[in-house]
Amino acid sequence: MKKIIIADDEHKILMSLEYSFKKNGYDVYIARDGTEVLEFLKNMVPDVILLDIMMPNLDGFSTLEIIKQNEKLQNTKVIFLSAKNNPRDIEKGLEMGVDAYVTKPYSVKKLMQQIEEMFE
Repeated sequence: MKKIIIADDEHKILMSLEYSFKKNGYDVYIARDGTEVLEFLKNMVPDVILLDIMMPNLDGFSTLEIIKQNEKLQNTKVIFLSAKNNPRDIEKGLEMGVDAYVTKPYSVKKLMQQIEEMFE
């Protein structure tokens, strides 16, 4: 079973994604900011991390930076899921090594397909 961490500070987004990924056979872990993501990463290596950029305490960019420094996580796919649709933000995310950058609003179905294709 694939493990996914979903990090977002918007409750509705978390609930909708958690439901969809569980329905598709994922083991789902919920984080409300980057510090919670890092707590999970102390004890597990997920297959995918869905990361919002604008979160309290530790934002997505800072969280990604820390993830990229951890050799254990080199095969973990990291996807930014953000309302920040400015080309500079997208470029920054891709330069930092994010595997995909999805802007809100998004289609859960398309997001799911995109993730599945990453593992083919």
